[in-house]
Amino acid sequence: MLILNCPYCGVDAEETELAAGGEAHLKRFGPGSSDGDFHDYLFMRENPRGVHFERWRHVNGCGKWFHAARCTQSLEVFGTYSAQVTEPPKEIREAISAKRPGWTWREFE
Repeated sequence: MLILNCPYCGVDAEETELAAGGEAHLKRFGPGSSDGDFHDYLFMRENPRGVHFERWRHVNGCGKWFHAARCTQSLEVFGTYSAQVTEPPKEIREAISAKRPGWTWREFE
């Protein structure tokens, strides 16, 4: 079972207490964007076998959204952090690099 630590209330929550919100760090496009940009926002998602950044909501707890860095193969969690940041914190990227040398995900390395 996947267990994630909510960075807001500090609870180690099982996945049954959480709601998945899809891929994290997407650039959102609003009114005035091109059809291509809006299409890519809606349909073009990463689906890696390995390190992935995701959005989660602590539904049966504080109710807040947060991000998690985890491996989709092993369910290893590298860390969780606030949903208000635009990129993963340096310490999480370093933790991933220490265990997965050469990993890449979009512009984060």
